[in-house]
Amino acid sequence: MLRSLESHPWVMEPEGTTARHWAMTLCRNAGFEPDVRFETTDLLLHLRLVEQGHAAAFLPAPVWDGRPPTVPLRQLPRGRRSRRISTVVRRGSSRHPAILACRDALGRAVAQRTPGS
Repeated sequence: MLRSLESHPWVMEPEGTTARHWAMTLCRNAGFEPDVRFETTDLLLHLRLVEQGHAAAFLPAPVWDGRPPTVPLRQLPRGRRSRRISTVVRRGSSRHPAILACRDALGRAVAQRTPGS
């Protein structure tokens, strides 16, 4: 199923990131080298490029923010279907209200995701 996107341009995270390595590995395991025309860490930009028909992308469930998807979704190949998100802060700032709010928002997004997404 992933191979059906072989001829599409892609948007992915920049080279050297774990997310890019994961995405490239999925495509290569599906039997093709993706044509990566756009690189950004901004997942909302990934979403906009897909919505406007400019690219294919691997979009994590939190981009929907509890709303129904705005683009057709395809099932990922069997195997590892998740991402790990880590936050890193300077020593002494882990209790800052902005850091706590960000981590809380990430936790709520994960808790709200639907099984299988």
